[in-house]
Amino acid sequence: MANPQLLLKRIRSHAEKGLSFNGNTSDEAKLKACREFYEKETESVKNLHREGAPGREVVRSLTAIVDSMIQALSKTAFAEFKARSNEESQLAISVVAIGGYGRSELCPLSDVDLMFLYPSKTSASTLKSAQEFIVQRILYVLWDLGLKVGHSSRTVDDAFAEARKDIQTKTALLESRLIYGSQTLFAGFESSYNLFYRKEDPKAYIRQRLVDQRERRSRNGDSVFVQEPDIKSGVGGLRCYHNTLWMAKVRLNVTKVEGLGEQNYLRKSELSEFKTAYDFLLRVRNELHFRSKRPTDLLSLETQPKVAYRLGYRERNLLARVELFMRDYYRHAANIHRLSKTVENRLSLNSEADTGINPLKSMKSFLNARRKERVKREDGFILRGREISFEDKEVFKEDPVRLLRVFRIAQKHELELDFELSSVIRDSLNLIDDNVRCSDRANSSFLAILQESGKVYKILSLMHEHRVLGKFVPEWDRLTCLVQHEYYHRFTADEHTLHTIREFDYAYTHSDPIYERYRKEISELRFPNLLYLILFLHDIGKGKSIKGHAEIGLEIAEPILERMGIAEEQCVIIRFVIKNHLQMARFWQRHDIDDPDTARVFADQMETSENLRLLFIHTFCDARGTAKGLWNQYKDSLHATLFNGAMASLKADGKIEESYKLHKKSVRQAILKVGIEGIPDEEISAHFDKLPDRYFLITEPKEIMLHIAMINRLFRELTQAESLESLAPVINLKEDSKEHLLVINVITWDRPGLFHKLAGALNVAGYSILRVKAASRKDNIAIDTFLVVENHTKMRTEGDATMIFEECVKDALIRGTDLHPVLHSIFNRLTKNILHKIENPLAEAFPTHVSAYNDQDLERIILEVQTSDSLGLLYAISKCVFEQGFTIVFARINTEREMAVDTFYLEPIGSERTPDEDELNALKEKVLGVIATERQPAENEASTSTQ
Repeated sequence: MANPQLLLKRIRSHAEKGLSFNGNTSDEAKLKACREFYEKETESVKNLHREGAPGREVVRSLTAIVDSMIQALSKTAFAEFKARSNEESQLAISVVAIGGYGRSELCPLSDVDLMFLYPSKTSASTLKSAQEFIVQRILYVLWDLGLKVGHSSRTVDDAFAEARKDIQTKTALLESRLIYGSQTLFAGFESSYNLFYRKEDPKAYIRQRLVDQRERRSRNGDSVFVQEPDIKSGVGGLRCYHNTLWMAKVRLNVTKVEGLGEQNYLRKSELSEFKTAYDFLLRVRNELHFRSKRPTDLLSLETQPKVAYRLGYRERNLLARVELFMRDYYRHAANIHRLSKTVENRLSLNSEADTGINPLKSMKSFLNARRKERVKREDGFILRGREISFEDKEVFKEDPVRLLRVFRIAQKHELELDFELSSVIRDSLNLIDDNVRCSDRANSSFLAILQESGKVYKILSLMHEHRVLGKFVPEWDRLTCLVQHEYYHRFTADEHTLHTIREFDYAYTHSDPIYERYRKEISELRFPNLLYLILFLHDIGKGKSIKGHAEIGLEIAEPILERMGIAEEQCVIIRFVIKNHLQMARFWQRHDIDDPDTARVFADQMETSENLRLLFIHTFCDARGTAKGLWNQYKDSLHATLFNGAMASLKADGKIEESYKLHKKSVRQAILKVGIEGIPDEEISAHFDKLPDRYFLITEPKEIMLHIAMINRLFRELTQAESLESLAPVINLKEDSKEHLLVINVITWDRPGLFHKLAGALNVAGYSILRVKAASRKDNIAIDTFLVVENHTKMRTEGDATMIFEECVKDALIRGTDLHPVLHSIFNRLTKNILHKIENPLAEAFPTHVSAYNDQDLERIILEVQTSDSLGLLYAISKCVFEQGFTIVFARINTEREMAVDTFYLEPIGSERTPDEDELNALKEKVLGVIATERQPAENEASTSTQ
């Protein structure tokens, strides 16, 4: 790898030879020379970066390249300007770099921000004339090179006036640097501006910077550990580092990060971590920019494996490569986040700045104020105001268990850790050994923390931030910064776990109505706060393997429970929930939860109402802690329906079949009592006689009445139809405002392939299917109910969706039109390859899985499909199912992050026989073949996108 100083020297040398212009050099020649110089030198720096050069050296080299061009262009421009025989030509001018360019940190696609500085008393006409001459001869060439150059022309007075009006200008000018021109003019400006920013309301400036920090962090999820971080503006990103330096410059007049160490605001080890982390993020941003045509700072799933590969993470397995790279990214970003907050605290720039209290009080006044606060002492710690500190720096050496106890005290009294105490805790982590981990006192303190209803998340997060949590439970520490490339997860495994605990806190304290039903079930639990420990341990198996982590977690949790002294009665419950923590969501995602048999089977698996309640609450917290917006009203409704059905089954005590018949009887009597206008009672009774009990258990009375009315209409229209084949289906569409979806009921004569034809018609009309319920009367009338939402791809053709759907149904059912070509023509018109485009190359890490089997408990033939989603996939699968001799009577469609996880209940067409294993294997192979056909172009594309 080249010596960075030699590289800078070489760049300057090449500039002197290749960028030597004079008054006779044409604009075309200047552009040509600059282009050759810029491309050649940038390629050299890119190679240096790819060889592993530090991020700072790369951005300084890129800065030197642009400096050299501006200096060469300015030299001839200034010479031409001064050659004029007028007063304007004697004007002093400075070309000044500001912002990121000013601090010599140009990433490959960064903006180049310039300020042309003039003396204060320059007249407007002189300024305008100079601007036009100088700017045209410098900026036009840079723009033609494709550089994004921002510029301003200001007198010294103008610069100060703009800084007073706009905090962004004030900040940009903090990092001014002379590139070319009058050194005297710039030195005077620099000296004056140094006094200005330290005396011109520094309190207000710092308050604004703190607000910017808080708002920016909030916009980016308030977490370092998001799956697709923003390198620049995200939490722990480059901007956190910059904000810290800007505040320190105004507060302490430091010009470099080393000044924070010299003035004891960061210790030597902290300063080293801060600089190392910043350099790593610069390297990542440089690679991202070198790979991109447009400026971007989002480290997306698509770019992560490619960036990782170029930065030296060469594992062939895509997930392994990304996990190693992102662990390093999170570790460095977490250090920037932690240390930027540390500097804020040590500057006394805490949240008091937002309340109007002086954030810049001197250390003397700060200490005087602290002496007046009421002081308590507890177990070697000082409790003063809202903070906890220590009586003696040896407090943890005297008793290492205090490393747990201090957090329990802070939680109990709702205190923040004094920043000196934070430092001592981090310096004392080596004291947490097996003796502490097995200490009854230490484990009692930890378990006491988990007993504070509604107040656990904050303190566990604080323990994790100080690395105490991972040291005390080293098995859990394996989750730290562990990337989870699964369908749903947006956070690292450790952050996700803490978020689930926050959701359980909210179940106790939050006013949002969504928590009410869970709060009610918490009150019914024998050991409600045991769920804190369960949530803490539920994903611990991921430290070894994400696949099968529930079973692995049982083994890992056992010694933890033993050393914590958990009673066997509670251990039994903990083991059950850890082992089954995915089961409830999987059940309602895959099965017909309206079917009482489903509820019965699930209730049998739960064994007790305590287990069912714990899993009900746990599943909610687990999903809510996975990703913002993942849990919605629809999923909450499915979850509650399964819970209520299973609880009813547990309470039925073996009399469930009898209750089904009584329910059907009571619904029949209720509907006959109110009647349906225009429909005789005999027709209503016939509906009850021609459908199984299950239909009446899963269908609301209003919906039953709608179906009867629609069937009556079908019969009436039959008298006018030429034949059954020409009879149009009866269709009803209605909004479900509660679940934010559309319910479509279709009544028609049952016939082979009905499901896939209706599914295709819905796709053409622009709908995505979430759930399907199908029933068939003894007189061969099919009742199909589809729950749908508008397709996010906006694939629908112009026109009313209802009319399009009805026409497509007629085409498919009456005219026999094959909708598959219609679907493909629509998709292809919208986009060249929308069916096969893979936005996330990591999707190939989730292999297609198809299973077809007889479920003995549910007495159902079940087909399960997991694969990358594509438009028309459901139509293709359901058509294949029909061609293999099966009809679909229920479908649960789940699509998350471009992955389809679908379940179908099947019945053989024309018989009630149970297919053998060979038939189901043949079905499985046919479905796999259909999926392979749909995905083939995507796989070809993905094979070229692994670096």
